[in-house]
Amino acid sequence: MQFDDPVGSAQALLQDGAAREAASTLKQLIESGRAGLLARVTYAQALNAIDESVAAIDVARETALLFPGVAAAALSLGEALLAQGQLPTAIAELQRSLRIDPTLAASRFMLGCAWLEAGEPDNALREFAIVAPNGASAQLAEKIAEAERMREALRSNPRYVRHLFDQFSGDYDTRMLGQLGYSAPRILRELAALVIPRAENHSLRILDLGCGTGLAGEEFRDLASTLDGVDLSPAMIEKARARGIYRALEVADIENLGRTGATYDLVLAADTLVYLGALNGTFDSICAALAPDGFFLFTVEEHAGCGFKLGPKRRWRHSEGYLREQAARCGFEVRALMTCSPRTEASVPVPGLAVALQRNPAPGG
Repeated sequence: MQFDDPVGSAQALLQDGAAREAASTLKQLIESGRAGLLARVTYAQALNAIDESVAAIDVARETALLFPGVAAAALSLGEALLAQGQLPTAIAELQRSLRIDPTLAASRFMLGCAWLEAGEPDNALREFAIVAPNGASAQLAEKIAEAERMREALRSNPRYVRHLFDQFSGDYDTRMLGQLGYSAPRILRELAALVIPRAENHSLRILDLGCGTGLAGEEFRDLASTLDGVDLSPAMIEKARARGIYRALEVADIENLGRTGATYDLVLAADTLVYLGALNGTFDSICAALAPDGFFLFTVEEHAGCGFKLGPKRRWRHSEGYLREQAARCGFEVRALMTCSPRTEASVPVPGLAVALQRNPAPGG
């Protein structure tokens, strides 16, 4: 049996798709005390390849501690964290790798991929441009094309929204209610009192879109016979679940609710549509989820021109005319549309609109 180059043999196994065998070889090498940096980095890669990402992070973190000034060790930890979806820490490790060695192309490429996974196409394109300013490999060209498509989309990327709110979930309520004067749920509850005056306690089937931690759900819980929530952020969903007020909570995109035949008397979207530009898909999805005569209540940030526009805080603004067009297209009756301020920014009220739409009953209904 030859042990001339066990790491090279493991790398060859990994390239041939025999990741489990490669991991076994490298584990034995590490346990024997004969493993260096390359063996540990390759072992983490092999563990990722066999979907043992938690173990890969442990190995990569130990490697980074053993080799604190080596860019390849930080890169290995960044890759392992990225495979597990731990974006903030993955990005931090990849940036640390580049501080150690700004010329390490693999770190630069992976950082671009991490920004892309976080829904940040401009940051991704900046890193990709440094990797290959005079041309790109097929893999890099594919990533660049994905980033450019993301940048041109008429909505905020779902990965960006998920990443954003996963980060904010820990102190979301304090930040929104304290620093930003968030009042969209209260505004919608007051609007509901105007357009659904005969709603009795616990009489409505309610769907809370972009439910976050459940602030809107709290405002409407006394009206709900059933209260369901949808959000892109798993961390926010867990916060909402802890309130104990929702029947069902789902991590999903509101443009593709994917619900199995459920219909609702009331759909809420408090400060949710600001992450969407074009609302065609969203309105279609909501219309399909509403019972005949059901209501859709939502807030948006107001655009004074026509159509919709992306604001400086990466939040979309919508005009009254555009909302009326979308309502008419879907057969919604506009029951109320009024100006409001759903939140503040730097202590300045943000101009917004609060809207109540009602689905027209089906013919013969």
